[in-house]
Amino acid sequence: MKKLLLMISIALLALTTACSVDNGSKNIPTTGGDQGNSGKSNSGKDTITIAWLPNESSGDLKDTRDAIGEVISKATGKKVEHFTTTDYIIAIEALANGNADLAYMGATAYVEAKNKNANLQPLIVNTGKSGTLDDAVYYGWLAVNEADKDQYKDGEGYSIANIQGKRFSFVSNSSTSGFKIPSNDIIATFSKQDAFKDLKPEDLMEGGKNQFFSEVLYGGSHQGSAVNLLTGKADIAAFCDTCVGNYIELKDGEANRPGALYTVKDKAEQPFDQLAGKTFNLIKVTPVLNGPFVANRDQVSDEDFQAIVKAMTSEETTNNERIFLPEDSKSSGLFWKAGETHFVSVEDEWFNPIRELSK
Repeated sequence: MKKLLLMISIALLALTTACSVDNGSKNIPTTGGDQGNSGKSNSGKDTITIAWLPNESSGDLKDTRDAIGEVISKATGKKVEHFTTTDYIIAIEALANGNADLAYMGATAYVEAKNKNANLQPLIVNTGKSGTLDDAVYYGWLAVNEADKDQYKDGEGYSIANIQGKRFSFVSNSSTSGFKIPSNDIIATFSKQDAFKDLKPEDLMEGGKNQFFSEVLYGGSHQGSAVNLLTGKADIAAFCDTCVGNYIELKDGEANRPGALYTVKDKAEQPFDQLAGKTFNLIKVTPVLNGPFVANRDQVSDEDFQAIVKAMTSEETTNNERIFLPEDSKSSGLFWKAGETHFVSVEDEWFNPIRELSK
């Protein structure tokens, strides 16, 4: 295993703690623009249904979804339908129970789905700038409004040591960077104190009197969690760089580093359309393994599986600017053409560092 992935694995293992998933989280829906019909099994049929998490279900990402669907349709000769969702659990269950044939999801959502159905298999993942899995990561953020940043200063840097008792926004209990990683970061920091030596992820899921946080919110998507922060509903929020990158721009500091200041763009799409000019600072940044496209092998034949991998990892797809947007593009997209970025096939074992967080 290469150096960066090894470093990430070690960091994740260092944060390992016992935890369980609560599927009853509160969510703020993000409405998708092209709800598909996922009510039928596609086994042996001429339609492939792709499920999308709330983060990727927004209307401004429709063109990217459609472009990916066109690649898969051409490769398999089958019609592609998109099943956009407003809740992580809906997408996870749809893939696991066969109402969807494919899904694009984060690493934690994939691990949860595979725990429900062992016949799920990752197809591909987007690489880092190197063109390999060595730097195939995005970044999980803990952010605060700019006016509050001094509360979290620690010398020349920032610390999460002052977050206890605050109002906190997660994304979903099934989110890697929106729950799993930050909850383990918090426990790793606070469990060194006698008062919090037995702190568990379950203790962070609800706020109130005698709880770690005074209030806990769930955005339902990374965008929703960021909005909870920027509208004053939360003091601190967890969300990731790639999921909000279409709506914000770096105003000061170094990107993806504590202390970086971001502002919401003018004319940003929903749900940021009323938040132009709002600013926030990062106080914690953690690298996270990129999420995969996943196939339900009860639904997807070997022939189609291999055809999809071949098409999605092709030079034609790599150069498709509707899928990998140029770095100077003003459009919204899921993937950006930075360096040698492209899709590569990936094995289930690559996600073992994420599994370690749930042991």
